[in-house]
Amino acid sequence: MTKEANLAATERWGAEVASAGRYDVLDEILAPSFVDHDPAPDQTPDIEGLKGFFRTMRMAFPDLKAEPVEITASDDHVAMRYTISGTHQGKFQGVAPTGRSFKVAALQLARFENGQCVERWGSTDELGMLKQLGILADVAG
Repeated sequence: MTKEANLAATERWGAEVASAGRYDVLDEILAPSFVDHDPAPDQTPDIEGLKGFFRTMRMAFPDLKAEPVEITASDDHVAMRYTISGTHQGKFQGVAPTGRSFKVAALQLARFENGQCVERWGSTDELGMLKQLGILADVAG
């Protein structure tokens, strides 16, 4: 497939899955053999694990948004720098809703074969998120 198709799949991941809660889209854009090399705690590294992750996040943050800042691609890889934001309105990691909002930076690298993502690596500013939500106090020194 072309890098344009891979870019479109990556954009759908953010807009339709993370931001709109359409988890079924993952069945279209991820290969059955998909592996998430950086799963969240308690998340399996497969498609079902990723669906569960997004369900959990959207229950805690119903207004969750993933917005691309910069995307670059080759024929088989897409790298994306993006922001994640939301308001803590449901239980998250055992913590009752704080009503506070967060906005943090994230990175993702995805490898594609035959028009579907087969592997994903990523990093999110989780510490910044917890601080903004008031779940974790600032660490001094």
